[in-house]
Amino acid sequence: MIMNKINSIISEAKSIAIMPHISADGDALGSSLALGIALKKLNKDITIYLEEDIPYIYNFLPGTELVNIYSAEIKKYDVVVALDTGDMKRLGKRAEIFEAAPITINIDHHTTNSEFAMYNYVQTGAAAVGEIVYQMIKDMDISFDTDISTCLYVAIATDTGGFRYSNTTSVTHQIAGYLINKGVDVAEISQRVFESTSFERVKLTGLAIKSLEILENGKVALVVLTDDIMNEAGAKEEETDGIVNLGRNIRGVEVSVVLRKKGNGEIKANLRSKSYVDVSAIANMFKGGGHKKAAGFRVENGNLEEIKRRLLEDIKEAL
Repeated sequence: MIMNKINSIISEAKSIAIMPHISADGDALGSSLALGIALKKLNKDITIYLEEDIPYIYNFLPGTELVNIYSAEIKKYDVVVALDTGDMKRLGKRAEIFEAAPITINIDHHTTNSEFAMYNYVQTGAAAVGEIVYQMIKDMDISFDTDISTCLYVAIATDTGGFRYSNTTSVTHQIAGYLINKGVDVAEISQRVFESTSFERVKLTGLAIKSLEILENGKVALVVLTDDIMNEAGAKEEETDGIVNLGRNIRGVEVSVVLRKKGNGEIKANLRSKSYVDVSAIANMFKGGGHKKAAGFRVENGNLEEIKRRLLEDIKEAL
């Protein structure tokens, strides 16, 4: 019922802002672009607000003309939709636009979602928000074209690790099949998203491996990325994405952690588990969130050694 209400609200609105979470990944970005392109077919005034530039591996996606990198302006929209966003903090500075809207909508699949909008639809069984947006577009009877399908395919493929993670279901494959039939070029997307990297990312990977610690009898892998390491590699923040899997892929490791310590004192943690540890519960202790096997948190002006100590204690208890 709530999704019918959300679709009705969106159908009646004239101006709509769409906001994925900060540091938008493939699911957040692909879902936002797909929804934006679809709603343009209904002659809606659409703006997709990001807080950072689109990562280079996703700059081929259709619909980027709808994207606005948020600066400071507060424009009023009939409706603001947050996608793939667990709480208000994950909207960053764009929360000002969200709070100024007369109607706010939150569409997500994270178990830790705080249901911060006027209308909340959180489907934790969805492999990706792309699956939810796919159903929204179908329910609104908007025709699927290659552009919409490409964005949704990227959203779903990235959040399932190329359909390798345990969140992948038969429904996931059914949706992917439908999108492929609408013209998605699977080979091109696979090459661009999963099989292409920058030299700086390769250098960063090497430096991350040098900093890798194996703890708790081989069950925990920990990498710390400092500004010095980032500068030595010449890497951008987006190139830290996926570094956490270096540790996760090691035989015997159950929990992998990447701590990104910035010069301004901010610490960003990326957590992954292989089978039984609920890393979203651990991230929640630091006011973060996510999924059982993929989660994270941010701490402003944190002490790296203290965060590391507390985090390892929580992981040890979970193990």
